[in-house]
Amino acid sequence: MSTDTLTIRAEIEQEIAGLTLPAALARTVEAEGDRAAYSDKVGIDLSAGYAPGWRTVGWTGLREQALDVAGALMAAGVAAGDRVALMASNRIEHVVADVGVVHAAGVSMSVYNTLSPDQVAYVAGHAEPTLVVLESADHLARWERALAESTSIRTVVVIDAAPPEDDGRFVTWDAFLASGAAWRADHATELAERTAGISPDDPLTILYTSGTTGNPKGVVLTHHAVLYECVCSLRVASPTQRNEFISYLPFAHIAERTLGMYIPQVMGAHIHLIADPALLLGALGEVHPTRFFGVPRVWEKIRTGISAKLAAETDPEKKAQVEAALAIGLEHVEALQSGSSVSPELEARFRAADEGLLAFLRALLGLDRCEWAASAAAPMPLEVARFFAGLGMRIYDVYGMTETCAAVTSCGPDQFRLGTVGRALPGIEITLAEDGEILARGPVASKGYYKQPEATAALIDADGWVHTGDIGEIDADGFLKVVDRKKEMIITSSGKNIAPSNIENYLKESPIVGHALVFGEGRPYVVAVLTLDAEIAPLVGAQLGIPAGTSLAELAQHPAILAVAQQAVDAANDRLSRPEQVKAWELLPVEWTAESEELTPTLKLKRRVVHAKYADVLERLYS
Repeated sequence: MSTDTLTIRAEIEQEIAGLTLPAALARTVEAEGDRAAYSDKVGIDLSAGYAPGWRTVGWTGLREQALDVAGALMAAGVAAGDRVALMASNRIEHVVADVGVVHAAGVSMSVYNTLSPDQVAYVAGHAEPTLVVLESADHLARWERALAESTSIRTVVVIDAAPPEDDGRFVTWDAFLASGAAWRADHATELAERTAGISPDDPLTILYTSGTTGNPKGVVLTHHAVLYECVCSLRVASPTQRNEFISYLPFAHIAERTLGMYIPQVMGAHIHLIADPALLLGALGEVHPTRFFGVPRVWEKIRTGISAKLAAETDPEKKAQVEAALAIGLEHVEALQSGSSVSPELEARFRAADEGLLAFLRALLGLDRCEWAASAAAPMPLEVARFFAGLGMRIYDVYGMTETCAAVTSCGPDQFRLGTVGRALPGIEITLAEDGEILARGPVASKGYYKQPEATAALIDADGWVHTGDIGEIDADGFLKVVDRKKEMIITSSGKNIAPSNIENYLKESPIVGHALVFGEGRPYVVAVLTLDAEIAPLVGAQLGIPAGTSLAELAQHPAILAVAQQAVDAANDRLSRPEQVKAWELLPVEWTAESEELTPTLKLKRRVVHAKYADVLERLYS
């Protein structure tokens, strides 16, 4: 470890010495008081689509409600260290419940809303929660088997759904909070002692990974690891204004949990909670956040939408003006990369382009106030990053995993390079194993997998290095580039090593392609299955003269759409080496979404599922 890394780590360790998340929140409540903490759309009529209006709670009110939850938990017999499972959308009650569990010295577990009943039963059987908080009738149905089989769950709190009348374990959210307030009135000292007794090394949360293969594993994260992650991330992000953030990814996702729940408790913020990601664009237009995070698929969708509007411009002169402004924006962002500099002449040209057009385009997206925009969870396609650079935006790629408490590397205002995921965060080490696997070490590392010592031993070696399972490259300036998942690298029958995600990103640059999966393990050449973008493909179809109302399945078979898909494959192949080129492909008549079995809740491909489900298609492509 370098002297600089040791020095910075010592500084951060001193800053958070003895601190727990409740103690950090107490500081924020003292500083923020009744300023807005969280807002959501609960109670707003969204039947016709996005509608303005928010339900809001301040920091003081949030903590008071959370303490009522903590009191109710203790009254219900939840002991320090007990697990409490939460399945709910992004809403104020979800945050209140989580904060309440933490103050009762429990271990909170947000569970993905999309898990099947069998998966829920596995998680419940493995984690053995004492209490469960559920939001809706759908969630009750997903937990029906788990509740029938569990011997650990003594209480089930329901937020919106009607509890079964024949099961004494159930209680409504309002009744639960009321019981906690009554208990606190007589046991305030007992609750304070429970919270004060939490150690920084105690588990804060267990997050069950979404599991692209096999059963999910429970990642144990401590108060200390989370607080170190928050502080070192903020050092790189360098915020200059109060954080206005939109939270729309599941709180079972470590990135959303860190950005939408933990960092706000450390530094204060106003978080706008969106239960349905389909409402994101409307929320952007209303909130105009100062910080925004999106997995690559979200950035791809935003880019596709605005590209379609720009492409619809028929005036050649206006089109040329837009293209010229985007070119200047890209040139300016490229000059802001580490090792580069912006000349006065370029700065003047950018200011003129920004004032004339680029700022207007960012305002249309609701990103005009955004000083920190980031992407993680999968490699960001370079062309998508370059597109937003044209708008004058730097998308800061971040790299990490649940097992490292989110980020271990990040781009930021002072460490930025297109096509990379930045440098190591302060006090964190990264290196490459002999086979190119990315290894990370530092205070953010998980203690391991819950009740899975063999999996933990495979994750963390004797020297404390976390084996990420990703293949990477580190340049001379310390910037990391992620190549692909180690297990997903393709080795063809001729022995060529191929990274499928790189090819897939090229294919998805076509606006009509929603998702792509590349296959070729042990085969003589690479093939691909593609799906249509359900929003853009009909628009493209209309431009090609295809009647409105044509179904996605019909579009996937239409010669004009197939020709556009062929153009996407040809364009990708032009940028690939011969062994990487897609020799055969098929456009599927279906859509892959977060609710479908082909994608995880964080929109990552479940490759084995696709391989099995479309085995006949893949085999046909080799016939």
